[in-house]
Amino acid sequence: MARVLIIGCGCRGRGLARELRGDGHAVRGTTRDARRFPAIRAAGAEPYLGDPDRIATLMEALTGVSIVCWMMGTARDAPELHDGRLRMLWEKLVDTPVRGVVYEGAGPLAADRYARGREVAAAAHETWRIPLRVLDADPADHVAWRKGARLAVSSLLGS
Repeated sequence: MARVLIIGCGCRGRGLARELRGDGHAVRGTTRDARRFPAIRAAGAEPYLGDPDRIATLMEALTGVSIVCWMMGTARDAPELHDGRLRMLWEKLVDTPVRGVVYEGAGPLAADRYARGREVAAAAHETWRIPLRVLDADPADHVAWRKGARLAVSSLLGS
């Protein structure tokens, strides 16, 4: 099976990690706070300390990863996560084994943030030909969100 990196492995990310582990995938989940490691481990994922606002801190987390899930749809305090930081991540992915990205493109933020994120992700997809799936499920509906995220990962893996 594949290794999936969930960038932003909070409550919803841990739920997704459990399901992906159930599908037989190895999962790594990032957090900015090492105190969250036990919760990530309990979900069956390998915890990794990294800050999506500092892309360099995520580079080692990409080792052996096939799919990256950029789950920043509810990150209220960081508009760059849907623009410059997202673009920088894609630029770095070119030199990795990553063969697909799931971009969380819905949530409680202003619609223009997600529109910008979609533009950045689509342009990067076209430039570097790394497959992309946009997750449009409402993150407030955890069941539908997990189903959509799981389907996005599965479709990128061709299963």
